[in-house]
Amino acid sequence: MSAKHGSSSEYRPATFARAVGIWTVLLVGSIAALFAALLIGSSDITVRDSIAALFGQGDMLAATAVYQLRLPRALAAFGTGGLLAVSGCLMQVLLRNPLADPYILGLSGGAAVGALGAMLLGAGVFAVTASAAAGALASSLLVFVLASRDLARLRISTTVVDSPRLLLTGVMLAAGWSAVVTLILVLAPERNLRGMLFWAMGDLGGVQNYAPVLIALAVLLLAIGPLLRQFNVLLRGDAVAATLGVRVAPLKSLIFVAASIATATAVTTAGTIGFVGLVVPHALRLLIGNDQRVLVPACAIAGGGLLVVADTIARTIVDPQQLPVGVVTAFVGVPAFLTLLLRGR
Repeated sequence: MSAKHGSSSEYRPATFARAVGIWTVLLVGSIAALFAALLIGSSDITVRDSIAALFGQGDMLAATAVYQLRLPRALAAFGTGGLLAVSGCLMQVLLRNPLADPYILGLSGGAAVGALGAMLLGAGVFAVTASAAAGALASSLLVFVLASRDLARLRISTTVVDSPRLLLTGVMLAAGWSAVVTLILVLAPERNLRGMLFWAMGDLGGVQNYAPVLIALAVLLLAIGPLLRQFNVLLRGDAVAATLGVRVAPLKSLIFVAASIATATAVTTAGTIGFVGLVVPHALRLLIGNDQRVLVPACAIAGGGLLVVADTIARTIVDPQQLPVGVVTAFVGVPAFLTLLLRGR
């Protein structure tokens, strides 16, 4: 499969009006998903009760459910989905491969080892969150160092990291993290196993503070926004980008760091949620083209909306029980991605 999905034949610059139109459609859909998440929930509280509570006219039980349970969870889902989708898009630019996703370099494995190890030791919520963040960032740093190290001279190369080497290093490290995660789950006592499995498969049930993911998403978009035109050039290859005046090495390093921090924030918040960072950028690329100036903001909106829908399904489809949201995204993502591949062919 060709990795160069950003060739000149596929690059379609979008006018500002067209871009705003695309973002508006996606934003309306995401807002509708957020409202649905606030209104749909436990069978003990009807949609009418939820609507009344939303406008300050319902009883205390409905108001508590809407504003203290559903709203933080929905906003956290939006921020997490947006971060994963943008991170996946950045990884696809970095590796020039449309099948790259936020976890391809082993970040989720490092976070899982940190979080599950803290759970195994009986640590509290804050320690688990901090361990997950530390594991994800340590994994990303390890991948970058191993991929760029000149082993013959025992120094860090100042040249651009070779994408195949970076990808291969990340895949191998991810396999190692997976083995450690399996070992932790085998050694874990049964009383802790359910919580560990939910975290490993992605779960928004315990999220109370949604501000970090939303702030991280906004900062990420503001930071990379001025560089999106350079992303388009980078997709044509390092040599072409350098010829056109792009500083390839710093730009690739920035993409790697931005994607790593975004993924680490998302995984720390909600565990390992698959397919959002892979399916959303790929689907939007087929629908609206590969102009990163349009695609990256669209990924932020669509990824957030998709995860809100998936989380609403996860907490209602087998009510009163809840499913890990990663299960829902997998059930939706696998057939959707296969369909996109067949249509793209």
